[in-house]
Amino acid sequence: MGRVLEPWARDLLRCPATGATLVDGVGPDGEPTLVSTDPVNPVAYPVRDGIPVLLVDEGVPVSRG
Repeated sequence: MGRVLEPWARDLLRCPATGATLVDGVGPDGEPTLVSTDPVNPVAYPVRDGIPVLLVDEGVPVSRG
């Protein structure tokens, strides 16, 4: 099971591309992700072994709809 991020640490995380806050999500493979709340350019970032990978190159655009 993946590690759980402490709430205070989780609240500090922001999208590296837009600075938007991040919310929990689930990727197409069922793995956890963090999804930016940017209304124009939402991006999902992977969480690997409980560690968010907040690198712009790792972000995947999210289609809203």
